[in-house]
Amino acid sequence: MAWAVFFAARRRTTPEWLPIKCGWYKTHSRQPGYQEMEKSNQSRRSFVGGTLGVLGLSALAKPALAADLTPRATEGPFYPTSAMRRADVDNDLVKILGTVQEAGGEVFVLKGRVLNRSGAPLVDRRIEIWQCDMNGRYLHTDDRQAIDFDPAFQGFGHDISGLDGSYEFRTIKPVTYPGRTPHIHVKVFEDGREVLTSQFYIDGHPANSRDRIFNRLSDSEAQAVSMTFMTTDSGEEAIVDVVV
Repeated sequence: MAWAVFFAARRRTTPEWLPIKCGWYKTHSRQPGYQEMEKSNQSRRSFVGGTLGVLGLSALAKPALAADLTPRATEGPFYPTSAMRRADVDNDLVKILGTVQEAGGEVFVLKGRVLNRSGAPLVDRRIEIWQCDMNGRYLHTDDRQAIDFDPAFQGFGHDISGLDGSYEFRTIKPVTYPGRTPHIHVKVFEDGREVLTSQFYIDGHPANSRDRIFNRLSDSEAQAVSMTFMTTDSGEEAIVDVVV
């Protein structure tokens, strides 16, 4: 049975919790050094998320076993600065506030938990993702490919981990970029301090074996940052936990 998840758009000056599904969704709280987050709070919009199934939010709420740290990876040359980002930088990268059109590409929900090595959830951690659009172009002034960036794609977004450490993004499946296998860049912050930079990959993609960065990973490390897509009543999703 599908459950519709709506992310309410209201300005917050203190953290608040909104009940959804069987758990809770935490609205973005104000943190020092993140002025853009306040803009996102004011412009928050709704989107329909995933469904509650065997591997849904019920799975996210279960205690985790001790795990290895999520492997680090290079930031790459296209991490967008604040000046390069859209005014809308929330966790729905497919729909920009105030526009009708949605981004091109295969839409899916990327979700998981932010955990410590003992498996305990880490609350109020800022998690960012950025990636190229369906044409393989980044939202960055140094990407000089002779193609336009999808005007309906956000290219960058962030979320704040909830009480159970959960995070969630609505985005598109990554595509190949010249010289790289499909991937999504990830950063995690604690109190404004960066604690992890990594990359997520598509499990079993044929280009993985030719990617110089992916090939630095051990089998267990590759598995920890690989996205396996599952079909739910409301679309596809992938679950990747982040251990810091």
